[in-house]
Amino acid sequence: MNLAAFMRHAAIAESEREAVCVGDTCWATYGRLGARTAAVAAALRARGCAPGARIAIAMTNCPQFFETLFGTWHAGLVAVPINAKLHPSELAWILDHSGARICFVTPDLVEGIAGLADDVETVEAVVSVDDPAYEAMATGPGMDMAHAEPADPAWLFYTSGTTGRPKGAILTHRVLMAMTMAYFADIDHVAPGDALVHAAPVSHGSGLYSLSHVAKAACNVIPESGHFAPDEVVSIVNAREGVSFFAAPTMLTRLMNAPGAGDMNPAHLKTITYGGGPMYVADLRRALEMWGPRLYQLFAQGEAPMTVTGLSQRHHAMVEHPRYDDWLASVGFPRTGVEVRVVDGNDADLPPGEPGEILARGDVVMAGYWRDPEATARTLRGGWLHMGDAGALDATGFVTLKDRIRDMIVSGGSNVYPREIEEVLLRHEAVLEASVVGRPHPEWGEEVVAFVVEREGLSVEDAALDRLCLDHIARFKRPRCYVRVDSLPKNNYGKVLKTALRERLAA
Repeated sequence: MNLAAFMRHAAIAESEREAVCVGDTCWATYGRLGARTAAVAAALRARGCAPGARIAIAMTNCPQFFETLFGTWHAGLVAVPINAKLHPSELAWILDHSGARICFVTPDLVEGIAGLADDVETVEAVVSVDDPAYEAMATGPGMDMAHAEPADPAWLFYTSGTTGRPKGAILTHRVLMAMTMAYFADIDHVAPGDALVHAAPVSHGSGLYSLSHVAKAACNVIPESGHFAPDEVVSIVNAREGVSFFAAPTMLTRLMNAPGAGDMNPAHLKTITYGGGPMYVADLRRALEMWGPRLYQLFAQGEAPMTVTGLSQRHHAMVEHPRYDDWLASVGFPRTGVEVRVVDGNDADLPPGEPGEILARGDVVMAGYWRDPEATARTLRGGWLHMGDAGALDATGFVTLKDRIRDMIVSGGSNVYPREIEEVLLRHEAVLEASVVGRPHPEWGEEVVAFVVEREGLSVEDAALDRLCLDHIARFKRPRCYVRVDSLPKNNYGKVLKTALRERLAA
């Protein structure tokens, strides 16, 4: 069950198809990319990397990501993609913790990572993709694809680590195969010649979805800038047909607010898959007005990559359904092959509508955490992935996400879920972003504080926000303080760092 078979099949069946483009320029066909993938694999084995060895890939979005990823698997090795925007100390920790032998990098990271690697005992070489040595690896003789068992590790997915050290979720060949098949079952049919735009980091969600598109010989398009730029996304979509892309909600918000967003041709779009953070209903309605029912919402985490629950394009389009508003506020229903429960602190199932921790089970769930048996036992106890997210499961099977368990506020003995308040605040036309946290209070335990980013040229008084909240939520949930900020602190994946907001309040 080697995932590299996706590349091998595409190289045989669709050898002349565009495999990777940078902007509108073809960088490699599938025939060429398949040959380079096999060559990278042979070069890694020639360097003494035996099956199971870890190969780090620390790159800004670039074409070589795909041949190093699939080349690693072709050789029977384990890929460790690393977000290029991480702090040097985080990069060094992941290299050391994973025991990576080789680290492939883009030119912008050579100097920094080479210096870090000197202190990591296992790293034998840092190879830049613009170095002649790399090109020699990618153009040399190839090798036959190595055998891989379904349970063999394929991708060590290091979590975003909003608190504490990131943990390496072991994604096996079976896990990523289940993820890929669920894409076809739930999200979209992919055809040769379709395109996937990688505006989000390929080290995480966008790169994971390359599997379903390589499997069907679709084109992977890297923006020329190498990152998310709204004008580039609009240009790429308008120049092609059958275009899809994955985006964090903050990216979609930026895209909607960009000057040329209205120029993007919806007829060229297949699917915008969004997830990785809260997509507020007000923003979602606006996106649907602009681009139509081409949005698919996913709820997941690195431990169950891209695949726990989902809200389909069809449900986004059923505006006349009496439960439409509830659906938009939810994260959908369990994906194909996934079971979902909501439990109390003793792992006992809760009745419909009552919030608790969300659990998931299925072939898409990780095998465990790399070199962390205690965290593995704690997170996978009873055979279920304990996601750390608070949510409620209704009688029809839809899941409504409340918040991360650790972000829940307890005020006067009552549970307050920040996302519920944030949804209300975002109804105001002057509010661009909002994030709610708890602050210690001598009488109530915690009080609710809202950080608010106002839209350019607009402002809103606290009294107006109070009235809005009192019109929609219980009085005890209303923020006791509103803090205006120019922007919200976010990590490299676009998630708001509530820890930083709480630290700001404490200071």
